[in-house]
Amino acid sequence: MFFDVGETIVDESREYGTWADWLGVPRHTFSAAFGAVIARGLDYRETFQIFRPGFDLTQERQRRTAAGQPESFTEDDLYPDARPCLAALRAAGLHVGLAGNQTARAETILRALNLPVDVIGTSDGWGVEKPSPAFFDRVVTEAGCPADQVLYVGDRLDNDIRPAQEAGIPTALIRRGPWGHILNDTAISNRCLFHLDSLTELPDLIRKHNKPTT
Repeated sequence: MFFDVGETIVDESREYGTWADWLGVPRHTFSAAFGAVIARGLDYRETFQIFRPGFDLTQERQRRTAAGQPESFTEDDLYPDARPCLAALRAAGLHVGLAGNQTARAETILRALNLPVDVIGTSDGWGVEKPSPAFFDRVVTEAGCPADQVLYVGDRLDNDIRPAQEAGIPTALIRRGPWGHILNDTAISNRCLFHLDSLTELPDLIRKHNKPTT
């Protein structure tokens, strides 16, 4: 089974706050604009354009790094239920992976955290990003089993759940982070195998789901 990274495993609240600081706008103002962009179904990167038209995220990431303020996250930014959930699933004998739209720097950080997973895949590392079907083809390849035997866990109906379902992968939707609370499409969410408020409940749900019937 595979997990998205941002807002599924990693709480990105602090990092979005540092982008507000970089732009020189109040954090609550940035958050309000961010939510409005998501609610309109736009790419989250449009938020930056509101405050700085012509904003180039790749260039600004380079500028932040050069200024000694790179995007970053630590153990403290992991959701408290993330590591225990991953560990429990792996201890149960499941093949566990992370697969998200993340930079090469983020992949390096994820590997340094020594999370209890078998695979770490990122859009930078794989050269393809969600919601591309090729991304989920790669997930299935890394899982080493048919698509219908994989589970993809994510917070976004648009980038995680819908394209995974279209690839034939069962899904679990976790309701947290801006996308998890703002986006709503019952036609997609109703097809999820599980609906989660916390990763804590997932290992037991998986165990019950996989239990042989007599």
